[in-house]
Amino acid sequence: MHELAYPLLVGLIVLALAFDFLNGLHDAANSIATVVSTRLLSPVTAVLFAAAGNFLAYWLVPLHVADTIGKGIIDKDMVTPAVVFGALIGAMFWNVVTWIKGIPSSSSHALIGGLLGAGMAHGGFGVVESSGTTKTIVAIFLSPMIGFALAMLMVLITSWLFKGFQPRRAEGVFKSLHLVSSAAYSISHGGNDAQKTMGIITVLLYSTGNLSGDYHTPTWVVIACYLAISLGTMSGGWRIIKTMGTKLTKLNHHTGFCASTAGSIVVFSASALGIPVSTTHAITGSVIGTGAARKASAVRWGVAGRVVIAWFITIPASAAVGALFYTLTHMF
Repeated sequence: MHELAYPLLVGLIVLALAFDFLNGLHDAANSIATVVSTRLLSPVTAVLFAAAGNFLAYWLVPLHVADTIGKGIIDKDMVTPAVVFGALIGAMFWNVVTWIKGIPSSSSHALIGGLLGAGMAHGGFGVVESSGTTKTIVAIFLSPMIGFALAMLMVLITSWLFKGFQPRRAEGVFKSLHLVSSAAYSISHGGNDAQKTMGIITVLLYSTGNLSGDYHTPTWVVIACYLAISLGTMSGGWRIIKTMGTKLTKLNHHTGFCASTAGSIVVFSASALGIPVSTTHAITGSVIGTGAARKASAVRWGVAGRVVIAWFITIPASAAVGALFYTLTHMF
């Protein structure tokens, strides 16, 4: 165990919750871009709606992802307060850069990159837990592809099912379905993303001897993290909402419903398996899939390409910053 003064422990927990808040701010677009761009809800109503969905996950989603982050990426017995500090700063740095640029990168993978970078700077490659890290990295590539395929399939199937409907009637049905699917995506987003911060705080408590009993996520940590991400979502993320809702492809209630539903399936499935999947990757792949189902030219592939490039460099970039800040803690 690593001794840590109480004020420093509190400071690191506050920093972790600040990351969680930033995660909600950064990823607000995941939940509400489709309902805002289709004018189903006003931006203010949409962020309140999404924030409520984030917190509803408290009652609906088991804590498998929190366990993976806490003890499945880096050996929990090798985690130190300096490792946690480096991981959080690495992730927050990358989140701020991509938020300023309006790039829907992954807060999840920024945190994982920061954790890997700081962890390896502390104990070398041997600290990496291969099982949790491998399934997380595999999900980087699979989640947007599965979202893309599911969304495309849903557009094709629902188009066939509603081909005999009058356009106005079909639009009314899809408007209602779109709202339900957006709520589902907000819940899945909170259930996966907030748990990453829970894992960080829990392993910090464990590593400093402040976790009583067996390794578990305390209830107060769960509630604090869900509150933080919900408040972040309420604060919006307008630059990324614009990219997600208008720049990738043109959305309507039909395609918005298909994108949100496909993304929800991907994220809920990942959470059930304990995989800290990127909600950004899942919904971006799904949005692109709805455009490609209509015609390839409906997707702005140049914008999509820049988003994909950001995906590939997120973990290395945040790992480098995480390692740097871990090293700086030992210099000062």
